[in-house]
Amino acid sequence: MVKIIIFSLLIIVGFGFFGYNIWKVRSNILLGRDVNRSDNFWTRLKLMTLVAFGQKKMFSKPIPAFLHLALYVAFVITQIELIEILADGLSGGHRSLSVSLGGFYTFMISFIEILSVLAFIATIAFLARRNMLKVPRLRMSELKGWPMKDANLILIFEVILLVCIFTMNGADEAAQVLSSNSSYGFTVSQFIGPVFFGGIKSIETLHLLEQIGWWGHIIMVFIFLNYLPYSKHFHILLAFPNTYYSNLEKKGKFTNLESVTSEVKLMLDPSADPYAVAVDPNAVPLRFGVKDVTDLTWKNLLDAYTCTECGRCTSACPANQTGKLLSPRKIMMDTRDRMVEVGNNQRKFGKDFDDGKSLLHSYISEEEIWACTSCNACVEECPINIDPLSIIIDLRRFLVMEESKMPTELTGMLTNIENNGAPWQFSQSDRLNWANEE
Repeated sequence: MVKIIIFSLLIIVGFGFFGYNIWKVRSNILLGRDVNRSDNFWTRLKLMTLVAFGQKKMFSKPIPAFLHLALYVAFVITQIELIEILADGLSGGHRSLSVSLGGFYTFMISFIEILSVLAFIATIAFLARRNMLKVPRLRMSELKGWPMKDANLILIFEVILLVCIFTMNGADEAAQVLSSNSSYGFTVSQFIGPVFFGGIKSIETLHLLEQIGWWGHIIMVFIFLNYLPYSKHFHILLAFPNTYYSNLEKKGKFTNLESVTSEVKLMLDPSADPYAVAVDPNAVPLRFGVKDVTDLTWKNLLDAYTCTECGRCTSACPANQTGKLLSPRKIMMDTRDRMVEVGNNQRKFGKDFDDGKSLLHSYISEEEIWACTSCNACVEECPINIDPLSIIIDLRRFLVMEESKMPTELTGMLTNIENNGAPWQFSQSDRLNWANEE
């Protein structure tokens, strides 16, 4: 009975705290402006299935793709064993599903154990890639400090979780052999049980070790679950809605500001009556472009929360490759950090609180956003369809349309286009002179 009470309290606290964290994440995402992504249901569902479930874009890099696939499949399938743990915890039983499932139960646990071994190998490989092989995209400046610790910490959690699984199953297997001279027949634990626990001749000690693994497993599950909202690994859950709500427009197609479009149409139509359009006197005028996270759309903010910090976007960025300050990964990380900061401030001090900071200037510099070539390489490379370019473009819009700031080179080019109809500083009449040169 004591076990049931403690387990029930663990579930209530674990899921309760997770629910609170999800509420905070949701409120942070809703800081952004509205955007309609409810169209084309079947297209979006197909996209989510291929990109999130099928991990289609991951396989541009086969080795990390297969390692990640092993972790991903293991994470999904091992939740079946978690169902049994929940059933045992609430009922006080032991392997509650074994009787009802019969031979299929042995197959199921064996399959889970094989996946767990693959996940263990993948986890060690990822730790080695990050800390020993020192892959360049995993060692960039924006990952110093907490991001690097976060990446290693979640992998250590995974190792502990897997060790608990095999401690539970291995000790239980050794106890089964010792008490009845029979085996559960699980593919992995029938071998590791005797190897690691076969020398223990006390049933009580084996049961204690099995319970240590059992409790360690469920406790690590809840630690992992409640750590996710604070980690880049939140993409485990958010990758699915994020890919579903992807931008279905062709890459490179920019959005137009409705207010500007309306003004241009009125200007070009001599018969239009500007006073015929009803204007809400209480309406708050929208900012041209983006200065802070509240100017972004909720999809931009969902992108920021979903970012895996893998660095594929940055490694593919031509500006970054040539030594420019721009890193699309840093853009997403900065957006997330600023969003969390604004959300915390509003919950603590009210919605009208102004901390004197903004996404532009306080987090992202002008030099970064003007380094972008708008090539969409970052968008193409992202394995879960994150769009850093849309944020960069809107930050530029604010600088140009609100602060009248742009690089000198761009100012000269636009002046030439206005005066000469071309980016070059010579008149249209001289444009074909090169054809007459010998």
